[in-house]
Amino acid sequence: MRQISDLLDQSIQVQTQSFVITADNRFVLVCGFWDKSFRVYSTDSGKLTQIVFGHRDVVTCLARSESYIGGDCYILSGSRDAWPCSFVTPRAILTGHDCEITCASVCAELGLVISGCKEGPCLIHSMNGDLLRTLEGPAGCERPRLIQASSEGHCVVYYERGHFCLFSINGKELGLMEVEENVRAILLSRDGQYLLSGGDGGILTVWRVHDLKPLFTYPGCDAGIRSMAMSHDQRCIITGMASGSIVLFYNDFNRWHHEYQTRY
Repeated sequence: MRQISDLLDQSIQVQTQSFVITADNRFVLVCGFWDKSFRVYSTDSGKLTQIVFGHRDVVTCLARSESYIGGDCYILSGSRDAWPCSFVTPRAILTGHDCEITCASVCAELGLVISGCKEGPCLIHSMNGDLLRTLEGPAGCERPRLIQASSEGHCVVYYERGHFCLFSINGKELGLMEVEENVRAILLSRDGQYLLSGGDGGILTVWRVHDLKPLFTYPGCDAGIRSMAMSHDQRCIITGMASGSIVLFYNDFNRWHHEYQTRY
């Protein structure tokens, strides 16, 4: 067992986007430190290997691209200074928000960064820093908390009060749904066809993205889901629980794909 002992800023609430694991599983990136940095730790030893500065306030969320483009994996950090920064070479600073960044997603295949702030809309930037468009949610969708974007051109945003909204990367609203529980973590499958969600109720649900229809619900756990990850082959879903435990779920996207292709 490895433990990160460095102290986070006391005002930070630890969430799923406070951590990012590199694609090779060698390092974990952590944000929320009082000195306005995010830090890189070895997963093997737990030792601090790098401290990265670039913001004028506490870093509130992290994201990374799911693929390597031109040999680079892109890391995105968002902060209370309202700047989402893309830490690549060269580094880009993306402007447009006017309050704390709460969530972000990087889609390197499409060259896009999608970010949301505490009291405002979501913005789509190019990875060069150009502001391309604003994602305006319908009434009641004003505080984005989680974002996932796919290489297929879909963006799923979870807002406070249980609202999910599906957008195209061109800014068109494609769907809206409301759930009863407080969702804490979401993931998209690699092909962008399926969405996983979990929250305070301890229930993991699989949704079909294009119509936001529930496909499967796993048996509920005895604690809330706080974070979520997927194995490289997508056969295993790993959830971090409010109780401090880790739960693994067997997953088979191929089964659902076959069933629903046949049925519809």
